Amino acid sequence: MGFTIHPRRGGIDPVWIERFKLLPVSTISDSMERFHGVGMPLRAMHGGGRMVGTAFTVKTRPGDNLIVHKALDLAAPGDVVVVDAGGALENAIIGELMAAYAEQRGLAGIVIFGAIRDSAELASGTFPVFATGVTHRGPYKDGPGVINIPIAVAGLPVSPGDLVCGDSDGLLAITPAALEDVHDRAAQKLAAEQQMMLAIRAGTDDRSWIDRALAAAGCDYRDA
Repeated sequence: MGFTIHPRRGGIDPVWIERFKLLPVSTISDSMERFHGVGMPLRAMHGGGRMVGTAFTVKTRPGDNLIVHKALDLAAPGDVVVVDAGGALENAIIGELMAAYAEQRGLAGIVIFGAIRDSAELASGTFPVFATGVTHRGPYKDGPGVINIPIAVAGLPVSPGDLVCGDSDGLLAITPAALEDVHDRAAQKLAAEQQMMLAIRAGTDDRSWIDRALAAAGCDYRDA
């Protein structure tokens, strides 16, 4: 696999970071044809709060966090350190201390395709941490590992410099070239959903689309 540290690539314009912070992951996902994202098994392990930042990617041997420590030193404020640890759950890749260090450095969050520990402490805080599972067993620190290469976490492709968004519904990654298009689609959808919620609460929601969809699909509707 190698033992290599590649330079950090780019960085998402802070304007886009702030704009995407206003959008739920579910709305963004719908605007990407529900194709580029992951829910289970990667879940939010922190106490709540949306995560948006530039991907700083890591691939490590399952159960080993030596290269992850170095990634936390090298990542820039606003980065999300995304770690492909093979999804293995036998050893934790990070815990409370590493998360506290990442937060102190101004990172936007950590994603671990693997296990974490100190789950109660992480759950009581708001620093974004996503992981596949929890174990009390600590990591090895031998390597190997690679920093800043394209990886995949639970089937989600992530490249260095992508925009990573996460909340309690899951995670997704957006290539820089697609940011404007995805944002515009998602912002329009969110506005439409907000109008729909107002109509639902007022009792004026138009439900006629359901019968039209059933009819178009050829549903045999037999009214008792």
